[in-house]
Amino acid sequence: MAAAASAPPTPASIKRVVAASLIGTTIEWYDFFLYGTAAALVFNKLFFPTADPLTGTLIAFLTYAIGFLARPLGGVVFGHFGDTFGRKKLLVLSLLMMGGATFAMGLLPTHASIGVGAPVLLTLLRLVQGFALGGEWGGAVLIVSEHGGDRHRGFWASWPQSGAPGGNLLATGVLALLAAVQSDATFLAWGWRIPFLLSGVLVAVGLWIRLSVSESPVFLAAQAKAAAESAENGEHPDHVERAPVVRVFREDWRQVLTAIGTRFGENISYYVLTSFLLVYVTVHLGLPKTTALDAVLIGSAVHFVTIPAWGALSDRVGRRPVTLIGSAGMAVWAFAFFALLDTKSPTVITLAVTAGLLLHGAMYGPQAAFISEMFDTKVRYSGASMGSQLASIVAGALAPIIAVELLKDYGSSVPVSIYLSAAAVITTLTVAFAKETRGRDLTRTVSRTSAPGPHGADKPGSTDGASGTASTKGTKGVSGLSDRATTQTRRAV
Repeated sequence: MAAAASAPPTPASIKRVVAASLIGTTIEWYDFFLYGTAAALVFNKLFFPTADPLTGTLIAFLTYAIGFLARPLGGVVFGHFGDTFGRKKLLVLSLLMMGGATFAMGLLPTHASIGVGAPVLLTLLRLVQGFALGGEWGGAVLIVSEHGGDRHRGFWASWPQSGAPGGNLLATGVLALLAAVQSDATFLAWGWRIPFLLSGVLVAVGLWIRLSVSESPVFLAAQAKAAAESAENGEHPDHVERAPVVRVFREDWRQVLTAIGTRFGENISYYVLTSFLLVYVTVHLGLPKTTALDAVLIGSAVHFVTIPAWGALSDRVGRRPVTLIGSAGMAVWAFAFFALLDTKSPTVITLAVTAGLLLHGAMYGPQAAFISEMFDTKVRYSGASMGSQLASIVAGALAPIIAVELLKDYGSSVPVSIYLSAAAVITTLTVAFAKETRGRDLTRTVSRTSAPGPHGADKPGSTDGASGTASTKGTKGVSGLSDRATTQTRRAV
């Protein structure tokens, strides 16, 4: 009997899991991006007032970056407990933490009311946001990846990725609506609080949906297998293995570096195309904020629906080729992007943002499956979270700050284009030298020594394969155990 592969999902079960993950990630990204948008339009005036608009924006973006610094810590903590106790419980906790922090931001007094205490409280809540998001991404993409089958994992796992543009679409849409119906004075006085308070309602809906999802069958099978092996070896039932994060850095550090490199250009490009865009259009070009918000709104809508298409394409041609389309394209588009913005035409600006987000989607769509397939089940939450969130510090956290500083120092977009293009080149080189993972069987241990076969699959007869081709030699006992565990988990689900 062949070793059990990832359990094939029923259409109803996988759609329910995808819907829960998508709605949850959309809400969490809404909360996270809402801060970035407000940092560019509101917080620089209400919490960090200075004489120079760019300086106030730069300080606001520094607190924006602080949220990124908390994300790896969230990845470590959530990854540890997610690899130990399961994905579902941690996803519920991350949603509650993120929503609570965002709701509290909507109640904060401003600098004019309590002075320095206002930005301090804002920064503390931003840290909570970052901590929660650090644990959200890994769990959301894994619970979908591990519910879905090997053949269409790229497509199914890309849907939680759509939560990023979905959240940005929602955050930008609410702010754009308020900007359209309110005067600038009213918006600054109290209107900006509405999107933050709205988070409380959204979290209640997301929590209700997320609680209805079953635990990952791959995780349950691995947990049952580990328990059986412990009993066979005479170990105590409460025997504690090495912390997952320790195993990741000792045994899987190459995969972590690959994940960081894969996300580097994608992360930087996204925050330049969305957050920094607001500063460039409103401050540097002197255009109304509605021009930038409308461009991001339309671009995010297209981004949302095309990310799953890129994920589906990666199921056919591989994760690497699709990612390379996006990274190589972004390296070139970095220069055309700002040239189009400088036309000051709202239509051209919208087209520039949309085209940039299409290229970003080619990097982002396959990413969930690509990174998930790099790690084994026992450390997958920790490994995927650490690779992703460490990249967020060196890439996404600094992107708006570096871009604003370059614009401030040189008064030109050319240095920003060079910065964006260089980041895309780093991702291109990383992915070009990475192993293909398409088709990997997530129930099997990744081989660290054997060369991969076609499409990242191990050659027939190999052991500990990194793909769906199973070993057929000397695995009878393990196969039987995996089959029994998978059967039990299917019944539980």
